[in-house]
Amino acid sequence: MRLILTTSDSGAGGPRQTGLADIVIPFGFRFVWGPLPSDADLVTSLSRGSPQPDGTVDLWLRNAYRKHPGEFAGNEIGLIDLCERCETIELWIDPDPNSQLTLIWLLDYLRQHAKIAPKLTLVQADVAIGNHLPDEVATWRLPAITIRNDHLEAASMAWQAYRRPTPQDWFNLLGGDLSVLPQLRHSVLELLEELPMPATGLGATEMRMLELISAGKAGPFDVFPGDKKRNERRVFGYWEVGALMGGLAHCPVPAVSGLDEGPFTPEMHEDRNRHERYQQSKLELTAFGKGILARTEDFSRCNPIHRWWGGTELTNDRLWRWDPATRTLIAP
Repeated sequence: MRLILTTSDSGAGGPRQTGLADIVIPFGFRFVWGPLPSDADLVTSLSRGSPQPDGTVDLWLRNAYRKHPGEFAGNEIGLIDLCERCETIELWIDPDPNSQLTLIWLLDYLRQHAKIAPKLTLVQADVAIGNHLPDEVATWRLPAITIRNDHLEAASMAWQAYRRPTPQDWFNLLGGDLSVLPQLRHSVLELLEELPMPATGLGATEMRMLELISAGKAGPFDVFPGDKKRNERRVFGYWEVGALMGGLAHCPVPAVSGLDEGPFTPEMHEDRNRHERYQQSKLELTAFGKGILARTEDFSRCNPIHRWWGGTELTNDRLWRWDPATRTLIAP
């Protein structure tokens, strides 16, 4: 059997619809947001399936495609068991930072299983696979790179660095050779850029949203990142950006005014009136927001900060910062 593992549901669409593999499985982990799951929780989430209260299968198999549904019964199979049954295992990886984190985690996990590692190949895309039609994906001739020990070592080193309680080891990756994983170095930089800046206390995605709002006539979705949108940042996903926007507008000293709804939750989206009010909000910078954009105000001096960056817990009194101009990591 030919198995394809991908890093998003949309990225699985092309291989799934064109029948490129017997089994296609997307992973939906979001390693760029919130506290990282423990190693034990990650292993448990990929173990033999068990019935869920809603009657569905375990998360890792929920969106799996199988060309021959009878290949394993009852969905009671773990990832390692499945990989051992397959002749080839291809990792189809998007270039964005969360996908690169999924790649290094997956290689770190699979390297422990001697029967699986020799079957692995990396298909590294330069663009988001899910943004392209299945027929187009079927014509791609992306190189399939055989995974060797140097790939596994680089992935393990990077994954352990991201899990550390400070960003220092992740920053130190920039001084090493990451070329065996072609998109990793750029993702290391993109993630560092989401640490608060020295003068503003905000990361790159938040600062870009303030810049776009300052141009005038902006609604919330006008400043969200996305394919072919003015906000080119690609670290955070839809729900995460919504949370960032709420944090800029609904806080003790807001940087943004005019956001008429929140919090940015599935419940808000399910309420048509609330969702319309959110969508039709007319955003403006407050005087404080203008000061942040001018680098004369620091968001963290007036508002509470508490979020996770990999294994690092960021708070007002423990605020690691990144200076993009000098590429310098600044300790609290």
